[in-house]
Amino acid sequence: MEQEEQKELQETASEENIEQENQKLQTEEEKKEEEIHKTLEEDSKKDTTSRTQEENKKTEKRIYINNEEDLKKILRESFGNSKNNKNPKKLGGKFNFVGFLLLVFIVAVVLSFPKFMKDSKSGEELHEVSYTSFVKSIDEKKFQRIEEREGYLYGYLSGEKEEFRLNVSEEKTGTTATVVYKARMITDRLGEDSNVVSKMEAAGLDVKAIPPAQTPFILNLLASWLPILLLIGVWVFMLRGVGKGGGGGPQIFNVGKSKAKENGENITQISFADVAGIDEAKQELEEVVEFLREPEKFKKIGARIPKGVLLLGSPGTGKTLLAKAVAGEAKVPFFSMSGSEFVEMFVGVGASRVRDLFAKARKNAPCIVFIDEIDAVGRKRGTGQGGGNDEREQTLNQLLVEMDGFGNEETIIVLAATNRPDVLDRALKRPGRFDRQVYVDKPDLKGRVEILKVHAKNKKFSQDVDFEIIGKKTAGLVGADLANILNEAAIIAARANRDEINMMDLEEASEKVEMGPEKKSKVVSERDKKLTAYHETGHAIARYALGSEEKVHKITIIPRGAAGGYTMSLPAEEKSYQTKQDLLDFMVFAYGGRAAEEIVFGKENISTGASNDIERATAYAKAIVTRFGMVDEFGPILLDGTQEGDMFERKYYSEQTGKEIDDVVRKIIKTQYQKTLDILKENRDKLEAVTKVILEKETIMGDEFEKIMSSDTKEFTNEV
Repeated sequence: MEQEEQKELQETASEENIEQENQKLQTEEEKKEEEIHKTLEEDSKKDTTSRTQEENKKTEKRIYINNEEDLKKILRESFGNSKNNKNPKKLGGKFNFVGFLLLVFIVAVVLSFPKFMKDSKSGEELHEVSYTSFVKSIDEKKFQRIEEREGYLYGYLSGEKEEFRLNVSEEKTGTTATVVYKARMITDRLGEDSNVVSKMEAAGLDVKAIPPAQTPFILNLLASWLPILLLIGVWVFMLRGVGKGGGGGPQIFNVGKSKAKENGENITQISFADVAGIDEAKQELEEVVEFLREPEKFKKIGARIPKGVLLLGSPGTGKTLLAKAVAGEAKVPFFSMSGSEFVEMFVGVGASRVRDLFAKARKNAPCIVFIDEIDAVGRKRGTGQGGGNDEREQTLNQLLVEMDGFGNEETIIVLAATNRPDVLDRALKRPGRFDRQVYVDKPDLKGRVEILKVHAKNKKFSQDVDFEIIGKKTAGLVGADLANILNEAAIIAARANRDEINMMDLEEASEKVEMGPEKKSKVVSERDKKLTAYHETGHAIARYALGSEEKVHKITIIPRGAAGGYTMSLPAEEKSYQTKQDLLDFMVFAYGGRAAEEIVFGKENISTGASNDIERATAYAKAIVTRFGMVDEFGPILLDGTQEGDMFERKYYSEQTGKEIDDVVRKIIKTQYQKTLDILKENRDKLEAVTKVILEKETIMGDEFEKIMSSDTKEFTNEV
């Protein structure tokens, strides 16, 4: 029994524990639910407060606009004073007079447009009929009344007819309208048509003449005032100018302002290291650079500052580049203008621009003023061109005055460039204005190689490139030509999808710049190809047989430019002077093509291909006699002073002497031509061997030509 009671007690105790645990769980769940409700209520309160705050902000942003000033203020704040807008725009800008005129014109046209288009009154159905039908309707008494208006007759239907027409109109359009017939009169006025007038009187019609429509008052006003308003508008437009001038005002008032920048060009990065082939000119200008850097060094010793340096030389020799290099080395402002910019159609503009240019230079001293092509403004005065008060002369006078006006303390140097020093005024070239004249000559062989290396800095070249050969090929070319050759070589390499420029690219580019591109697609007949091959081989063998220092570099029969083929030779060294023997040897070389044609094809089949060779050989022979004084018959005397570009010949001999000159020139030419024939006849086998190779390959280089000429012809032809 006791055991059973204990079991019961244990069971009741366990039940009580379970109930207590369940109550705890319930209370915990209730607490969690209360916390969730509290958080939800707080979130809802926050949402409501945020919404109310936003609504309050919106209400705060509502601004009541009472007048126009308030509206402008709001627009300025919203558009003009934003953080991103650094240049706020003001409302109510300048009055646009042209736009206002255009607006008035459009409004007037729009207002008057309905009056012009209005052909009939409202509520009328208009039908245009022929004159005959209209007269017939008068006879049939269909009309109630007739109106004459602007050359037309308008007939209004009467009685039953009108009622019938009204019903028809109602069926078509759904509205009632008065039916009107319209016909063009055959006379200017109704009274001149007696037939119609009599019919109207017989029918008892009421006739009324309506005056023509009056032009609207606004259009009449515009028609009378529009020309005046247009003139005023054009004048205002000219005053405002298309753009602002150099002085900041309207362009029409700045026509006399210098076109140079206010503070000069940006200090250039070009230095003397970028200029090659003109070492002597650089040495002359290095003193100018040193003066601009350290003027006190020269002033202490009493040296006077050079006011101007005149750069003389052929086009493309690097005069402008040299001037920029001076400014780049000295690190001073650089004012650049062309001589043609001073000359305008308006009187006094050039002189005004000169004054403005030097005024800008004085503000920015020390500086350099560079005038390119100064011969456009510095020509000799008193030549009769344009009279004594020529605009160019006024500009030159002002330039002379400004250069004289430099004080000893002003560190302003004027650099000027020209390729025609002979036309410059003597007052411009005298010391005190242009103290130094630096001649920028064409580069020699060494200079051309250095120029090529300077322009080759940013380009990739293969190992086989030899600038020495290109320098020899380009005798007489200037820096601009050499830069163009390298650029053309780069283009050729890029066209061939190569990463580097090789020697063949440079060879092709040099010949392309001098003579033009190859015409590989040109169809050349076998006869012409054979004739060209013998012609060019004749030139090459004549050059080889003379044993001169010049060697054959290339022979080709591919047309290029105006030439059907060409033979190129390179000098071993560059000469400053030519001897009489050099000139005679060139004549032999020039006649080699014609002599080869005569030997191979006969005198009857010689071609016109030697025309340029004959022209040059004849010019050399004539120069030997008349200009260089190299013949015993006349001695060292100038007989012909004609220069290239002269309109008239300047001959210093009589007609009798002229005949003697012709005889001597003819003798020289015949002698040299016969010498050429003898050379080619002695080397006839070589002529055939070289021609055969050229016909097969079209182009051979100097090494291969030398190999053929030095070897046994029979063995060589067997190898070929």
